[in-house]
This record gives sequence, C-alpha cells and structure tokens, in this order.
Amino acid sequence: MKLTGPRLSLHLPRRMAELRNRLSRARYFRGHGVHSPFVYDIVREVFMRHTLLDGDRRLYETLLSAGVPHRRAVQLQNLAIHCGYASFGMNRADADLCIVTRDLPRAETLALLRRAREEGHTVAVMSPYDGRERQALCAQIVAGHRSTTVDNRGYLLVFNNYLPKQHFRL
Repeated sequence: MKLTGPRLSLHLPRRMAELRNRLSRARYFRGHGVHSPFVYDIVREVFMRHTLLDGDRRLYETLLSAGVPHRRAVQLQNLAIHCGYASFGMNRADADLCIVTRDLPRAETLALLRRAREEGHTVAVMSPYDGRERQALCAQIVAGHRSTTVDNRGYLLVFNNYLPKQHFRL
C-alpha cells in the first residue's frame, strides 16, 4: 500500500508549534487561571458571549464591512459596550477604542500605539498571527507595553490604563 499526499515530516514543525500554542493557552480557558478581575470579567462577559449586548452597534457594522469575521466583530462590539468606550477609530489613535487593521504598516502601527498610550486609549491589533512579521510585531508590542495585554488569537488587546503589566493568551 502506497501513501499519497504530502509527507508527514513536512507538516510536523508546524503541527508542533500549533500544539505548543494551544497548550500555552489552556490554563486561561474560560477565564480559569486569570488572576485579574478586570480580565476575568472580560473573558466571561465578552469573549464567551455569542450575541450582541444592548447598545450602539456602529462598531459591529463597521467591522463587518471591513471584512472582520462575525465572531470577532461581536466580541469587539461587546468589549466597547462592556468597557463603556464612547468612540472607536479604524487605524487612528483619537478614539477610546482604536482598531489597527492588517493593512497598516509596521512603523505607523507602532506610532499609533505610542499615541494611544499617551492618551490612555485601548488598542485592538487585528490578525496577530498572520505571518512571521505580524507575530514579531505583536511580540514587540507585548514586550514593550507597561500595562495589561490580552491575546485572543483574532486580535491583541492593549489596555493603556491603571492595570499592572500582565499578558494573557486566551
């Protein structure tokens, strides 16, 4: 019997990296292991909710029109409602919740994060795992950030508030 298709050895390093990624996130499943009441509340009330909270839905509609998947758009809209953000901006730092899309170049992304930190705004960096360059950028952001960051696979949340330096991989 002859095996057909791609050889297993070609996919083994990628599979091992995926397994390591999943195991590193296992302790935060459903909020267990999160020792921050703020982040635990976000996990339980935002990430685990599949329906939109009552309130303004402009962010949700804008994200859908920008090509963000439904689930991620619901989560970000619920985050905005849950945290009481009054405004949002796509690829700009002058709003309470700043959404950084994949299209924004590295230098402009870092400049936006600097401005958002100065003004105390929250940033959501979309698609943190789209290629090695994007992963390296997000690792640099997490390493250099002085407050709490939450990696939710679909986006990286960077909080610029009173919270201590912590990083959660959900």
